[in-house]
Amino acid sequence: MGIKMSPLIQSTRILRMFSNFGGVPKGHCAVYVGESQKKRLVMPISYLSQPLFQDLLTQAEEQFGFNHPMGGLTIPCKEDVFVHLTSRLRS
Repeated sequence: MGIKMSPLIQSTRILRMFSNFGGVPKGHCAVYVGESQKKRLVMPISYLSQPLFQDLLTQAEEQFGFNHPMGGLTIPCKEDVFVHLTSRLRS
């Protein structure tokens, strides 16, 4: 029997896992998006509290898990779609 965490608590846990990668300004985190070629993007951590982004994190966990060989969080989304979706979020 497992304990179900709220999306915000789970997002915070995930952020801690990936917050120690170099070249990321304070208050931001790096993610990889794209299909065959992954592109590293830096986004504000405030996106983690947005329901749309929490849905993307759930999909990322289901599709990729959180132990990605590139050493970062991979979002299962085309780059242009990810940029469009995150442009609609409030930071």
